[in-house]
Amino acid sequence: MSIFLAILIFGVLILVHELGHFIVAKSVGIHVQEFAIGMGPLLWSRTAGETKYSLRLFPIGGFNRMAGMEPGDEDNPAGFNTKSVGKRFAVISAGSVMNIILALVAFIILFNILGVPSQENVVGEVAEQSPAAEAGILPGDRIVAIDGTPVENWNEVVSVIHPNSGKPLSLTLERNDNRFTVTVTPEYDAENGVGLIGIRQGKERTGFIQAIVLGVKNTVALTVSILVGLVQMITGRIPADVAGPVGIVSILGDVARLGFAEILTFTAVLSLNLGIINLFPIPALDGSRLIFLGIEGLRGKPVAPEKENLIHLIGFALLIMLMVFITYQDILRLVG
Repeated sequence: MSIFLAILIFGVLILVHELGHFIVAKSVGIHVQEFAIGMGPLLWSRTAGETKYSLRLFPIGGFNRMAGMEPGDEDNPAGFNTKSVGKRFAVISAGSVMNIILALVAFIILFNILGVPSQENVVGEVAEQSPAAEAGILPGDRIVAIDGTPVENWNEVVSVIHPNSGKPLSLTLERNDNRFTVTVTPEYDAENGVGLIGIRQGKERTGFIQAIVLGVKNTVALTVSILVGLVQMITGRIPADVAGPVGIVSILGDVARLGFAEILTFTAVLSLNLGIINLFPIPALDGSRLIFLGIEGLRGKPVAPEKENLIHLIGFALLIMLMVFITYQDILRLVG
């Protein structure tokens, strides 16, 4: 299930990214010869109009093969290289922009349709075979007091339960205007270092306008967090803890158990990471191509194609080596 989810999510992220390049390229008059999802051997293809749409074996990337980008086709009137620097800049940056937009849309759906965690002291979910389930707690029960001390919101509930693993607690519940008391003992959760009884807070939906505002705020806050984290890793202030495809599949296995809302949130985070990192000035990534376009705009002529292609080729080789290393680290982490 984790592998299937990972392939599905990677496919969506790649599709959205490449679709950004495709839409802008077509809008500025560039002939897109092939729109491909995946890399490697061809699995399926269909030609419609001037473009061949293809699906390839390995779901680790995708590409738009545009006219004017291959040797011998540089002077194609509908080619990439014949367009202005501004139009080419828009084409290259569109992939990352689409990934950022996807993250924003995911957050809006999360807030408006799926709902956000409620701070009310009402039980939203009860895990099977948990201390709460064994005590007879049901979704919709309101926790009004713990050990005789009133609680008025969810933060107050967890602030009492978390530090009291192994200690019986008396919970006063309200159900259908009736009050009763149950005794429940939190179990120690080694992963989080807290006591848990197997309950989750409820969710509340927001209005569409408020969902947009919250979506923008979350997207901006997460973007800043990603950038700060990357800078701290580069400068050595925090460990360079990254995950590759294997690590992401493992994380997805844990996320999937929590529900669709968490899967959607994880997808938004991945999409935003992809969009931001792809804009970094790393050879073979879109950010590096944008740098070369910037240089062309400043000096009035492009960098020699053979020099630019060599830099991208070296960068691509280094990225493959880095991916192999990260995958190796993921496997070691899983085995450990």
